[in-house]
Amino acid sequence: QLQLVESGGGSVQPGGSLRLSCATSGFTLDDNGVGWFRQAPGQEREPLLCINSDSTVANYLDSVKGRFTISRDNTKNAAYLQMYSLKPDDTAVYYCATYSSGRCPGRLGMYEYDLRGQGTQVTVSS
Repeated sequence: QLQLVESGGGSVQPGGSLRLSCATSGFTLDDNGVGWFRQAPGQEREPLLCINSDSTVANYLDSVKGRFTISRDNTKNAAYLQMYSLKPDDTAVYYCATYSSGRCPGRLGMYEYDLRGQGTQVTVSS
């Protein structure tokens, strides 16, 4: 069974950091693009960042520029979202998704993924 599994979420104080992981099960990550998006309660989904199979990166949300970074380690079949300087507005469920074309689809196409994880909750609160 093909799966993506996110981990690393939790509760953190404003200004804190978290690193989210997205691991594959049943397939290798090498040829896939990987994106992260989030959804807060009562809000629309927001695309965040995406990394192509060649490790080039696209950033889709201005409010996370300079605070969030995306990376991948194909030897571990995993991708990561490193988050610094977290704010209460970053509170959401965070999802990773894969794109079998190997290319990030662009901001509007982020939800046309091949596979999505179950999500991991990030709560930023004092």
